[in-house]
Amino acid sequence: MTEHGIDIDTRMLAVGVAVTGVAAVLGLAGTVMIGVTLLNAGRGYVRHMEVPPSELAARAMRQAKAASQAATHAGADAWRSADGSS
Repeated sequence: MTEHGIDIDTRMLAVGVAVTGVAAVLGLAGTVMIGVTLLNAGRGYVRHMEVPPSELAARAMRQAKAASQAATHAGADAWRSADGSS
């Protein structure tokens, strides 16, 4: 420490900034590589499925609609039978 404030080794600071920058670029490159690898693996998995995900989703939607309609009708029937018995 000098009498005018903190004495910073600017050369060491510059080296630290450069190393941090290189590490950030390498980290970003690694993240991109991981993302591409996982994306390709997911595509391969979907490609080898017997039933495509879109068909599975459509099937689930049809089942949900049928269950909803059945529950609605059952509730309406229960309401009518309770209303008629009073």
